[in-house]
This record gives sequence, structure tokens and C-alpha cells, in this order.
Amino acid sequence: MITQFGINMLVPVFVCSFLGMFLDKKFGTNFLVVILFFVGAVAGGYNVYRFSRQIYTRASEQSSYLHKGRKDTGRKNEKKDHKNKQDFV
Repeated sequence: MITQFGINMLVPVFVCSFLGMFLDKKFGTNFLVVILFFVGAVAGGYNVYRFSRQIYTRASEQSSYLHKGRKDTGRKNEKKDHKNKQDFV
């Protein structure tokens, strides 16, 4: 999973950088590589964000599935205690 984060970040940066170098040679400019490098960095950051969001969503779905059958007796007792404390106040 850690390598996927790296791949998701580095591939767009390298592709955009090499595309910028190619276009700079073709058009005789010197600034496209810098612009496309930052475009690749933003695209890579967005890829990492989407991937991490997907992992977080999948983990929370698994957790809710695994803990669905358990009764939460602690919360019921807290509510009772809370009501009793309000009655005394």
C-alpha cells in the first residue's frame, strides 16, 4: 500500500515533466517543464488523496460490518446515569 502512494504521486510528476521537456525542445521554450511539473504534482497529490479516502472508507465499512452485532451496553448505562443525575439536580 505504501508503494502505491509513491507510485500514485511520482508517475504523474514524471510524465508531466517529460512531456514538458519534450514540448520545450519542440517549441524552443524553457518554461513548460516547470508548469507541467507543478501540474503533475497537483495531479499526484489528488491521486494520493483519492486513494487514501478509498482506503479509509473501506476500513470504516469493514469495521461497521464487524461490530454490527455487538450490543453497546456502556452507552445505555451512561444514558440511565445521565438521566438520574438530572433528576437529582
